[in-house]
Amino acid sequence: MFIDIHGHCLKAKDFPLPPGNEPFVWPEILIEMHKSVGIDHGVLLPIIGPENTMVVQSNEEVLDIAAESNGHFIPFCNIDPRMLYNTPTANLSYIMEYYKAKGCKGIGEMTCNLSFTDPRCLNLFKHAEKNELPVTFHIATREGNIYGVVDDLGLPRLEIVLQKFPNLKFLAHSQTFWSHISSDVDLSNWGGYPKGPVVKPGRVSELMRKYPGLMGDLSAGSGCNALTRDPSFAYEFLDEFQDRLFFGTDVCRPCNRDNVLVMLQDFLNQALAEKHITKEIYEKVTHLNAQKLLGI
Repeated sequence: MFIDIHGHCLKAKDFPLPPGNEPFVWPEILIEMHKSVGIDHGVLLPIIGPENTMVVQSNEEVLDIAAESNGHFIPFCNIDPRMLYNTPTANLSYIMEYYKAKGCKGIGEMTCNLSFTDPRCLNLFKHAEKNELPVTFHIATREGNIYGVVDDLGLPRLEIVLQKFPNLKFLAHSQTFWSHISSDVDLSNWGGYPKGPVVKPGRVSELMRKYPGLMGDLSAGSGCNALTRDPSFAYEFLDEFQDRLFFGTDVCRPCNRDNVLVMLQDFLNQALAEKHITKEIYEKVTHLNAQKLLGI
């Protein structure tokens, strides 16, 4: 079994991403893509941030898509920390309670271009912790002309948040996070896909050792690259953090069937076949961890 922890789709079958290119993936094609490679269920993350998209998608649309999927899709709700009058004292709990009662299993993908330690973000994390909803976030390298929650090299702001909210489950994602798998990451490559052997100890491992609430969303090129750049390290990493790593794809367009749909799956299948990881690790990463986290 595979559960995809990170997915998106729109009901519209002709919405371009970006303009002039292939349309954004829609529910029927995403289900077909999943089934073609043996993915049994997929988390859907609503697209609400104006920083990274040309369309604003409602939580209601994602709930509708999930309801129409015969159990294939698992809905998250997406709550921007600037909601309810752009104040750090907004009562976001009643919104979270509403969507949780509707079946949403988490919050995200959080892509607002604000600092991790912005009071509005801290307020969102406080209410998410209170409501026991995990948060999937995308980290950015800077403010402006980019999307994602902002941190500095070395991820110091993320660490502050992890200290403040020890009971909140964070699903970490993006190039900026996963480049920190190696300790030699620098300003020239921390927003990309560094190659070559991992230099230990990387900041990702350090933070995961210190903070049990930090979990790894292995989706997209960023998560997959963190493993495939140095397979021998990857096997150790998968072993050490086997209870907090999650298979994902981050499919956005039909053309992703040739890359992120299969890249991580192929790596994990080969690692199991060649006995670099145990069946127990494989099953935890591919679906058991997701079942436990999401209560499904």
